[in-house]
Amino acid sequence: MLPGGLRDRVLAASMAARPAGRPVPEVPQISPAEAFGRAADAFYGMLCALGDDAWPLPALRGLDVQGLVGHLTGVEEDVHRCLAGDPAVAEADHIESTQACAARQAGRSPARTRAEWRRAADHTLGLVGAFGAQDTEVAQNTEVALHGMRLPLGALLIARAFELWTHDNDIRLAAGLPPALPDASTLRLMTDLAARLLPHGAARAGLREPTQVHLVLTGPGGGTWDVAVGESARPDPVPVSIVTDAVGFCQLAANRAVPAELELHITGDRGRAAAVLAAVPALALD
Repeated sequence: MLPGGLRDRVLAASMAARPAGRPVPEVPQISPAEAFGRAADAFYGMLCALGDDAWPLPALRGLDVQGLVGHLTGVEEDVHRCLAGDPAVAEADHIESTQACAARQAGRSPARTRAEWRRAADHTLGLVGAFGAQDTEVAQNTEVALHGMRLPLGALLIARAFELWTHDNDIRLAAGLPPALPDASTLRLMTDLAARLLPHGAARAGLREPTQVHLVLTGPGGGTWDVAVGESARPDPVPVSIVTDAVGFCQLAANRAVPAELELHITGDRGRAAAVLAAVPALALD
């Protein structure tokens, strides 16, 4: 027979050693600008290692690999206009606005396309530096508008890191290369952004039923969030708990996975949890 009070003593010692919801080992904190810089370096490293024969391969929504890199150059060019205060990019469509840049890659050498993207990404980093946005507080307090989103500059930089990682893996899939994982510090920012934007994804997907989501993302870069989704004016939100892998959740948010492919542990109303998970891909831009 176990000694009396053992369970309570073990729980108390565990909570004293590590508060609930904090992964171990601790993930070093980095700024959103650093996360974008790391994602840009990883993406460029992949492009430098890519053989010329991979660039004409089909990659995404009718674009070959070279066209997809051109799309990303176009996104950076829109970011430049955004940071310069150009209101025209505030409501521009993420795909339509970059299509001309994707199309102009046809007939170019891969080296030229790769170099153009690198210059565009470096220019973004330079503009971010001019804003002083390497400082996380500055990044959080500077609001920008791009492609139908109005959000802090820091959140935009994390979203850019998210997109680079997503398209890095689109290209890897096209070329038959193993998938890439973000470093834990960058992944922590990505999971936090996706979790905090979950109410927006639910609204875009038409999920109106009020639900209180306890989201636990496991592995390096994971964490715990309590998020209310649905129409807040309606009473009595239904509580659900969703536990899954951090990388898998980010793939879901990027519309590169479906809930059935994730290893999920759900408590509470399973139908409501399924509706929340089905809404997560609405966060994707592509």
